[in-house]
Amino acid sequence: MSGMQAAPATGNTADAATQSTPAEGKTSELLDTILKRKPRSLEECIQLADVNNPSLRQAAAIVRRAEAQARQAALYPNPSVGYQGEQIRGGSYGGGEQGAFVAQTIVLGGKLGLRRNVYEQQKQADQIVAEEQLARVHNDVEQAFYQTLSSQEMVAVRRRMVHLTADAVETAHQLANVGQADAPDILQSEVEAEQAKVDYARAQRIFLQNFQSLAALVGKPDLETTPLTAALVTPPEIDTDRIVQTLIESSPAVKLARQEVSVAVSRWKSAKREAVPDLKVRAGEQFNHELVSIAPRKEVGPQSFASVGMDLPLWNRNQGNIQAAQAEKERAEQNVERVQLSVRQQAAPLVQSYLSSKYEADRYRTEIIPRAATAYRLYLKKYRRWRRPIRRCLSRNEHCFNCRRTTSQR
Repeated sequence: MSGMQAAPATGNTADAATQSTPAEGKTSELLDTILKRKPRSLEECIQLADVNNPSLRQAAAIVRRAEAQARQAALYPNPSVGYQGEQIRGGSYGGGEQGAFVAQTIVLGGKLGLRRNVYEQQKQADQIVAEEQLARVHNDVEQAFYQTLSSQEMVAVRRRMVHLTADAVETAHQLANVGQADAPDILQSEVEAEQAKVDYARAQRIFLQNFQSLAALVGKPDLETTPLTAALVTPPEIDTDRIVQTLIESSPAVKLARQEVSVAVSRWKSAKREAVPDLKVRAGEQFNHELVSIAPRKEVGPQSFASVGMDLPLWNRNQGNIQAAQAEKERAEQNVERVQLSVRQQAAPLVQSYLSSKYEADRYRTEIIPRAATAYRLYLKKYRRWRRPIRRCLSRNEHCFNCRRTTSQR
């Protein structure tokens, strides 16, 4: 180039470096076949989780259990049947009364309905738990999906880094041929190229590891590894003044705490009504073998009997269970306030963390990355014109890469 003179390399080491070829060695391509497969979207992963995640099936089974318990609690007591014999004796006199009876307990005070209501309220609480678990699974799958997608983007960035460092090695050798680069420059560029290959292989392994974690979350550990597709869009704006209150109102934990109050109230009402005694009815038919006359021999014959009774709640009026249910109701009411405060305590720092990460990602995307990329291109252009040291060009390249990595992680 005009205005520049080639300076001869000095020393055997420089001669060996300038005459050497660029660093050789195949790049580890672990994802060649995988990246050719059809990409999988977030919606597909969530659908797989809805069908295969065992925790969702567990939650559904718990809801069905409460539904069955509510049905069982409302069933009427079964009647009882049996044999009854009295004054049975043998000998010449004979005699005795033998027959069958039917007994039925009649539940009073609406206790069956109150017992059923306890389990119906518990069923609603279990449904809230199931909805919470569904939201948790969706959130976990979404986080794992975007973490895997971020590692996939890192693979692409590392691949570009491999190409750039390989180009830097080639350029260093070209400069060495005309005396504008010495052995340290060439060796440094080759070190950078080899390190880029190592980092590229590591990035591919991280992607495979993250995808396996995603597959486990959706409930299909044998899921075929495929690339992911989604847009890393700009994070949405949030109203910091209302978001915390909105989180409190819509929090499944708060909804569950409120429903537990309803469960406790239903148990308290049922405990109070349990003091009402049940009516016990018993009736039957028997044959009385007692002789009315000996000659001619004549027996009393068929006769009926019946009894009705109930327990008197004199000493046991279920007062212990009523007091325990009252205490549980008060505990549940206080738990609502505790959960609300806990959600507020957790939500406030999360909102600030979100805003901080959003600001950082926006600055990287709109300001830092464009400037870093421009600086790298300018240094690369000047380097190829022999106006900048190779190390400074590689440094700008590394800085640009780190900026892209930080943005993808945000």
